[in-house]
Amino acid sequence: MSETAPRIVIVGDSIAGCTAARELRALNHDGPITMIGGDPDGCYARPPLSKRVLAEGLETSDAWDLSDLDVTVVNARATGVDPDRELVVLADGDPVPYDALVVATGADARRLATPGQRGETVVRTLADARALRTRLETATSAIVVGAGFLGMEIASACAARGIPVTVVDVDAPLMRILGPFLSEAITRRAASTSVDIRRAKEPVELIGDPVGGVRIDGSELTADLVVTCAGEVPATGWLETSGIGDSRGVAVDDLCATSVTGVYAAGDVTYVRTADDRRPRTPFWSAAIAQGKVAAASALRVTPRCEPYDDYFWTEVLGVSIKVVGPLPLSGAPTVLDGSVEDGAALLSWTHDDGRRTVVAYGMKKAVGALRRLAAAE
Repeated sequence: MSETAPRIVIVGDSIAGCTAARELRALNHDGPITMIGGDPDGCYARPPLSKRVLAEGLETSDAWDLSDLDVTVVNARATGVDPDRELVVLADGDPVPYDALVVATGADARRLATPGQRGETVVRTLADARALRTRLETATSAIVVGAGFLGMEIASACAARGIPVTVVDVDAPLMRILGPFLSEAITRRAASTSVDIRRAKEPVELIGDPVGGVRIDGSELTADLVVTCAGEVPATGWLETSGIGDSRGVAVDDLCATSVTGVYAAGDVTYVRTADDRRPRTPFWSAAIAQGKVAAASALRVTPRCEPYDDYFWTEVLGVSIKVVGPLPLSGAPTVLDGSVEDGAALLSWTHDDGRRTVVAYGMKKAVGALRRLAAAE
């Protein structure tokens, strides 16, 4: 081990944190790496939680083995950072010193329950997915609050089991990200299944203690199972007194550096600091990997091997795979490159005002590399 190699501490055993650890070794860092994570199930992939763990009934998600990296893993909750002394503080009071810190604590599920209201169901961890899968085994009806990716994936898991499910949101399914064309296609598909889409004029309230239903525009709807999929909140509570995070998350630049010297951040906990403050958070798996790599390089003060962005994600809704490469959100009608949405398989393209392109494989088998080439084509 080099005597001058910095001590790198990563807080968060997320995909961003694990990617940062692996990239540090790939960049020939031979100094100590400490990973602090509070999830008792350790390091695992979160995208499969609402897909394979629920839909296929798997007991575990894809685990990440870091044993080949010589990483010290501390299964504990970080409660604070002292940037002046370069220390991370754990729940038991023990300090962990660092020379460079990577914040990768991800995000927590946004909750709708009122203070003291019991029984709200969310899906953010492996334990959450296991608990929901158990509930699905006996449920005869379900309500999903939120028609985003997670909400529609959980609704799909219900429909696959024959459970009538109502999805409630102020917007149409995936409208905020995929735009009206694909939202309408998904809504039509839902109408042919046991999924009922309900548009609310006002924010939805959970009712019951424990939660057993929702209040929609003054009327009440109950079900055996109610799942909140109302987005996420960056996990920055432990950074309150450090000056590193704020209500939006941890602001980073294109090198994943925060406003505090020696502190970097990656993944769902971040948002990109720009002059016009218009770049949105991109809480997608591929972006977390890209940022994890950039944060690792920046912590070592070397040039990153990639950009801190990756406009790729995929989901599966009601049996249809949707792969997207390119900027979001989408608006207007696309150019149909192949197939048709009506037939359940199409290759679609949108050109944005700035000339960038987004390509979507809707129900059509296409390799990600092929989609990237199409999106990059002039």
